[in-house]
Amino acid sequence: MSETSSPGDLTSRLRSRLEADRRQIEDAAARELARLGENLNAVASGALRSIEADTEKATARMRELLMRAWLRPLIVGMSLFLGISGGSWGTMHWLSRSIQDRIETLEELDVRTGWARAMLAEIEETTWGVELMESSGERWVSLPAGTPVRPAFTMDGRPYLKLSRE
Repeated sequence: MSETSSPGDLTSRLRSRLEADRRQIEDAAARELARLGENLNAVASGALRSIEADTEKATARMRELLMRAWLRPLIVGMSLFLGISGGSWGTMHWLSRSIQDRIETLEELDVRTGWARAMLAEIEETTWGVELMESSGERWVSLPAGTPVRPAFTMDGRPYLKLSRE
């Protein structure tokens, strides 16, 4: 064996040496890329979890704000509805009671008027149409029409007689 190397041996050794270095570099790069990929995956997962948590918190706050914004008009509306309904019911109840009381009063007055008319007819029948009247401090008696008395004066076809003061 000769200890001299030929240019082909040198090229071949350099190639094998370059090939070994290239494989080492590729292996190191692959390991580094895998490690970076794992780190990026962990960072991305952490960022995604953080975004999801922040979004959930923001959504919960928005729900609470919307609930408050919806609840206040609902309470005001229900209060107005109940107030108007209650007031209307009370007014209608009062009006119906007032009308009923007036109807009862009118019926009672009709009964009393009928009773008074009957009483007046009875009085006229029992007094034969004689009426008492006072005018200018003098007292007069009206007699039924057609009475054969010579009256002091007549009015509406009825004779009137003057009563004495004594």
